[in-house]
Amino acid sequence: MSNKSAVFKNFPQLETKNLILREIQLVDAPAIFEIFADDEVTKFHDLETFTCLEQAQCLIERRRERFENKQGIRWGIARKEDNIIIGSCGYGIKNEFQAEIGYELARVHWQKGIMTEALKAIINWGFHQLALNRIEAMVMRENISSVKLLGNLGFVEEGILREYGFWKGHFHDLKVFSLLKREL
Repeated sequence: MSNKSAVFKNFPQLETKNLILREIQLVDAPAIFEIFADDEVTKFHDLETFTCLEQAQCLIERRRERFENKQGIRWGIARKEDNIIIGSCGYGIKNEFQAEIGYELARVHWQKGIMTEALKAIINWGFHQLALNRIEAMVMRENISSVKLLGNLGFVEEGILREYGFWKGHFHDLKVFSLLKREL
């Protein structure tokens, strides 16, 4: 884990052609609130739609603590042109060689290739900097856009975990996807 300790020492900023993937700060709370205040964004998410700015502030703080505890990393997705957060993506660390990927994007930016660009960057980072062997994703069956996105990135559908998730008062079947380092 010594390599991982070095990786988690300072929050890594990544850049792609159009995006800056950076640490989310409390100053970004209004942008985070705007993303999560949309029922369409939270439809397949394991949290309720935000109704106040304090919820965004708490989410930012939780994600910061997870990074400090080496339990996960979540980048804010910002366009280079204005550096305003329009979504996020990152990992929950499962063990030394496995992590679960997660992501969301403001609805106005859907279907523009933004998430594909961001996920390619963090997948590369995960395999090379975190030395992951396996990246997993768990997606609600009804989340067709996410299923398509993962397929386009080379993830393989492994099966369905029946009633595996529970949020918003309901059990949810989750499709499990994986990408192995050797498949790149």
